[in-house]
Amino acid sequence: EVQKLNQQLEEKNGEIQQMINQPPYEKEREILRLQKTLAEREKAQATSDVLCRSLTDETHQLQRKLASTAEMCQHLAKCLEEKQRKEKGNSDDQIPTERSNQVFLQILYNETSLQALICNLQEENRMLKQKVAHV
Repeated sequence: EVQKLNQQLEEKNGEIQQMINQPPYEKEREILRLQKTLAEREKAQATSDVLCRSLTDETHQLQRKLASTAEMCQHLAKCLEEKQRKEKGNSDDQIPTERSNQVFLQILYNETSLQALICNLQEENRMLKQKVAHV
């Protein structure tokens, strides 16, 4: 058993000597490989940062556009309602017409579409942030 342990010790000493005697160019090669890997990861991080900023900017633009569209729709709905009141008189003020319902539904559809687009962009932004954090 002692001989077996001595033999294992000699093998380990041989491995250590091989590592110590390893040529410097192999160490340099490993350093260069690690530097290259680091540079690739930094480049991927920079790309992800640019994409995240771009998506954030686009999200803000779409939110502003949605707000202005909703404001415009409200204004148009009020104008349409006033026009209908003038045409029909005050007796039918409480009864919405089919045309105003169509306008309202169209406005609601547009707002819903923009909200869905914003939600999709926010989800994509979140996914990219997770990938950035993972990298």
